[in-house]
Amino acid sequence: MGLLSGKHIEKEIDGVLYRIVEAGITDQNRIAFLTEILEGNGYEVKSGEEPRKKEEDPITFMVGVTDMTFNPVLAVYGRRLFTKDEHRITPDYWNQKDDGKNQFNSNYWDYHKKPWFKAESENK
Repeated sequence: MGLLSGKHIEKEIDGVLYRIVEAGITDQNRIAFLTEILEGNGYEVKSGEEPRKKEEDPITFMVGVTDMTFNPVLAVYGRRLFTKDEHRITPDYWNQKDDGKNQFNSNYWDYHKKPWFKAESENK
């Protein structure tokens, strides 16, 4: 889900209703990364295991916030979220695509200047 979907999904985690920020997460580092960002911006964050449809399905997790008006797409592209160092969070930083050099000074519309875009273009 994340920034690729504008859906507003609410789910119950441990008996409390949460707005799901991202679902289908398999990496614990991603959960910690999102939790740090969201808690640093004043949101109450909870992560939990998603229910599996079949026993063979992989274990995935979801991260949610108690603020039912929160929308990660609007928060990131509107540049409303900040890091601990008070830098604005960009889509590259949120998606953990940037190498750390340009993440705070780049605009999402300058995608053709990004190192990962150049590498993908050369591979085609």
